[in-house]
Amino acid sequence: MRKLNEENERIKRRYLQYLKVAKRKDASTVQKAAEGILRFEASTSYGNFKRFHIEQAIKFQDRLNSEISKQTGKPLSKSTIRTILAANKGFVFWLADQSGYKSRIRHSDADYFNMDAKGARVASAARETPYPSMQMARHAFQYMPEVTEIDRRNKALFAFLMLTGARDGAIASLRIKHINMIDGYVYQDARDVRTKNSKTITTYFLPVDAEYLAFFKEWMKHLSDVALFGPDDPLFPPAKIEPVGGEFKVVGLKREVYKNANTVRAVIKEAFVRADLPPFTPHAFRKTLVKWADTAYPTREAFKAFSQNIGHTSVVTTISAYCPVSVERQGELIQGG
Repeated sequence: MRKLNEENERIKRRYLQYLKVAKRKDASTVQKAAEGILRFEASTSYGNFKRFHIEQAIKFQDRLNSEISKQTGKPLSKSTIRTILAANKGFVFWLADQSGYKSRIRHSDADYFNMDAKGARVASAARETPYPSMQMARHAFQYMPEVTEIDRRNKALFAFLMLTGARDGAIASLRIKHINMIDGYVYQDARDVRTKNSKTITTYFLPVDAEYLAFFKEWMKHLSDVALFGPDDPLFPPAKIEPVGGEFKVVGLKREVYKNANTVRAVIKEAFVRADLPPFTPHAFRKTLVKWADTAYPTREAFKAFSQNIGHTSVVTTISAYCPVSVERQGELIQGG
């Protein structure tokens, strides 16, 4: 059980509230900041932040560089170290303005949490991330069972991902009212839907494969005609589990959205593993669809529309993040031209 420094806890709570309310950071960013600060606090044996000195930051960096991850058994990645250091840099910089701390901490003290230039280059280096081809996705989709209501929900979820490229957090929080089947789009309303950076997005269904749209339409019909769900009910409901005959069984669907995207991720990974393919994540679908769109929407205006459809304000974001040129292709283009 970790130690507790009450004064530290109070000032951390204020800082995390500042990140959430004043800086409008999302919950995952605030959580990462809390975890990073806790690591530093532990390295000082939970000493009072008022006793901060730069030698603590220097020793903390050395500790991170030699630390072994419990999950992988390998040294912490440079990107992980960068995230932890950034969390503490922001915190110490903020502390320098707080009553009771500003006489002890200077803004320049935060610079001791900077990563060295070499490590920063490694942490920010672009890397090829695996993603399924359109053929692999179709293969996994066809392997998914349709026996139970939960099976059909899972398959409809897979189809929806291919139709929209929506993020898993948003999908987990969607309700039936966000779907417009007449005009063929999903309205990701940031007031209800957990979108990235609380951005409201109108996403039209992509014409990738008629089978995906057909299956999703059947799911919508099932929700209204069989499950008797209304506009405020979830699009992909959690399973309702109750004791039946001395054991717990699925007895229907809950009328509430998921609290997180864990089930969405598990469903997609299981679908690919079932088809003897790598366990791709829902986010990987976005790269699959960007690669498809690069050919399907050849004009500048059309690709801009696609970029907007998946929630990007700038086409540059779509191209740089999801459409990089591989090293092999780089060689082909250079040597061939």
